[in-house]
Amino acid sequence: MSRPSPSTYQQNARQLHGSSSRSALGAVDFLNANDKMASLLPTVARMAALQKDCAAILPGIFTACEVLQFESDKLVLSVPSAALAAKLKQTLPRLRESLLKRGWQVSAIRLKVQVDQVVVKAKPEKRATLSGSALVALEELEKSLEAKPYNDPLRAALQAMVQRHRARQQE
Repeated sequence: MSRPSPSTYQQNARQLHGSSSRSALGAVDFLNANDKMASLLPTVARMAALQKDCAAILPGIFTACEVLQFESDKLVLSVPSAALAAKLKQTLPRLRESLLKRGWQVSAIRLKVQVDQVVVKAKPEKRATLSGSALVALEELEKSLEAKPYNDPLRAALQAMVQRHRARQQE
């Protein structure tokens, strides 16, 4: 099977969509243009239909779940947490029966907990404010330190802290 020319592809896309717009080419049409990718489309369509049916059968629970695999009449579902897996496990007989009624030959359903990336909440930045007398005391401390090489990092840190707090007070 040869790859269609771009003009043939555009004509076919126009026929499918009823549109003459070249920019309205869908992802499915694009994948159909490639032989290797086109061979995956029936599987993708099947998985999408199964996902849709599962979501229709269990609308409250299945929103965060996904169909991972469906081979040899065995369905594998991805679940984002163990708690949701426990809830879903109780409804598996009903899900299986409903899928059978819809024409899916499901003999077993397995759950696989796959925790997504943990969202780390950004901690609010701590901004300590120093009083005027505290800033004066830090300036005096910085000036009272001996001018020795081992005191230089401390003196620089004190200067930076005083400057930063003075700038905040002026804001």
